[in-house]
Amino acid sequence: MGDAFLTRRRLLAAAGLALASLVGRGSTAWGAARPLLDGLRVGAGRAFAGDGRRLATVGRAGRATARLRFRLARPAVVTFDVLQTGQGVASEQPLGVRRTGLSAQRLKLPAGAHTLDWTPDPALPPRTYVLRLSARSGGKTHVEQATVRVLGVDAGFTVGSVRQGGSAGLVVRTDARSLRLQLLRCGPETEETYANDELKGVPVGEPVEHDWSRRQNAPAALYLAFPAELPSGIYAARLDADDGRVGFAPIVVAPAVPAHRVAVVVPVTTWQAYNFYDEDGDGWGDTWYARWRTRELDLRRPHARRGVPYRFRSYELGFYHWLFRRGVEVDWYADGDLEAVDPAALREAYDLLVFPGHTEYVTAALYDAVAGFRDRGGNLLFLSANNFFRRVDREGNRVRLVDEWRKLGRPESALCGVQYIASDRGERHAPFTVTGADLAPWAFEGTGLANGSQFGLYGIEIDARASTSPPGTTVLATLPDLFGPGRSGEMVYYEHSSGARVFSAGVLNFGGQVLLWPEATRLLENVWRRLGGP
Repeated sequence: MGDAFLTRRRLLAAAGLALASLVGRGSTAWGAARPLLDGLRVGAGRAFAGDGRRLATVGRAGRATARLRFRLARPAVVTFDVLQTGQGVASEQPLGVRRTGLSAQRLKLPAGAHTLDWTPDPALPPRTYVLRLSARSGGKTHVEQATVRVLGVDAGFTVGSVRQGGSAGLVVRTDARSLRLQLLRCGPETEETYANDELKGVPVGEPVEHDWSRRQNAPAALYLAFPAELPSGIYAARLDADDGRVGFAPIVVAPAVPAHRVAVVVPVTTWQAYNFYDEDGDGWGDTWYARWRTRELDLRRPHARRGVPYRFRSYELGFYHWLFRRGVEVDWYADGDLEAVDPAALREAYDLLVFPGHTEYVTAALYDAVAGFRDRGGNLLFLSANNFFRRVDREGNRVRLVDEWRKLGRPESALCGVQYIASDRGERHAPFTVTGADLAPWAFEGTGLANGSQFGLYGIEIDARASTSPPGTTVLATLPDLFGPGRSGEMVYYEHSSGARVFSAGVLNFGGQVLLWPEATRLLENVWRRLGGP
C-alpha cells in the first residue's frame, strides 16, 4: 500500500468511510492489560433480524451506514479493508477472499476508542462483506473483523417445486417500503440478452403491490397460489422495490398428473449446492464450495446474485429457449420430485427424461428412480456434464454431502455412459471434433458434419468414458486433450439391453449454448427424435 499517505479525511472519503469520532483516552489505564485492538463491534442504526455484535445489515430504511467501534491499547497504524469471499479450499486458506476496491489504506490513530463509518455505494451488489481492521504497533499486528450484509431484495420459496393447484411460501428479506410482485414463466420469452443476476420470462397474471413498511426489520412471508390450469414449467417471482432494488425467486411447477411423454428434470439441488448466499452472516457462502467444512445445505435459502441460480444463463437457458421455440409440450419437475416416484410408474408415464443442466448432486432415491427407469426401457438425455457425480442425503429442507457415487460403488458412467474427469472453470474452450459420423449417421444428418469436422466452443467441465461405461457406448465427438494429454471430453450415445437409448453431451455448456451453433442445434434435433422426443 506504500508509505505515502493522503490526509486522513481525503483517504476516508475515497474509501466511502467517515471518521465519526476519535477519542484518545491514553494507554496507561487499560492498554497494558488489553490486546492492541479490542472491543470491535458493528452496527447500522436499525437492527435487522439476526444482527449482532459482529454482524450488521445495511440497506435503505435508516440503516445506510455501518458503524465500527473499537479500541486501541496504544497508538497504531490501522488498515481498513472491505473484503468479499468467494470459493475457498479445504485447508481454509483465504484464496477466495479479495479486496473490493472499497478499502481505505492506512490510518495513524492514537490510543483510545474510535468509531469508523462505512457507507456502501447504493450500486454495490447485495451480499455480505467482511470489514477487516489490522492494527500494527511495535512490530506486532492484531487483526479483527466484522461482517456487513448489504441488503437487497433477498427472496426464496420455501420449496423447490409446487404442484399445479398448490401454493408455496415466499420468504422475503428487504427494508423497502413497498414491493411489486410479478410472476414470470421462464423460457418462452423472446429476449436474448440476460445477465447472470437476472431472470426473464413471460408475465403470468397481473402484478401485485405489497406494503412492506411494517416488515423492514425481519424476514416476512408471502403465499402464492399456482392455479391448476397453470402450465408446468420453471417460474420466478420478480420483486421490484420502490427504491429500484430487484430480486428474483425461482420455483418449478410440476404437473398434478403426468400430461406428456417427456419430462424435463430441473437440477434444483445442484442449484443450491452452488448457491453462495450467506444466511448465517459469517462472510462466507453457506456452501461447501466456499468452505469444505460446510457439509449441509438449507434448500430454502435465497439464491445469491439477486436470487438467480448459479450460471442459469450459461448452462441451461439456451435449451429452454430451444424447447419453447419448437412448441414442444413437456412436463417439468424439480429433481427432488422424482425421489418418491416408483421407477415402474415413472416409466409408465414417460418415454424420455431430459436433464438440461448440471445434475451433479443426487440422492440415492433419485439415482434409483432414474436407473430403474432406464432399466425398463426409458430413454435419457444429458445435455451437460458432471451428472450424478456426488451423493447427498435429504433430511427435510436440508441436504447433507456424502461422497462421490463412484467411490460408493455406483459410478455415474454406468448410467450416463461417461463420467466427470476434469474442470478448469472455463479457462479453455475448443470445438468438438466429430468422430462417430460413420457409426451413428442419424446423429449428424443435415448438419453438414463428417468425421474430422468441428463445431462450437465447449469446455468448463468435461466427461469421458470409463471401464464401467455400458458396452457399445459410441463416441460421437471429442474435445481432444482439452485439459492436457489424455484428458479429452467425449460426447457419447449408447443403447441399453432394455432398449433404452441414452445420450450424454460430455461438456458443461452444450445445452446452454445449443442455439449458438447451427450444427449443434440440428444435432440436438436429431438426438431428440432418436430418443422419442415429440
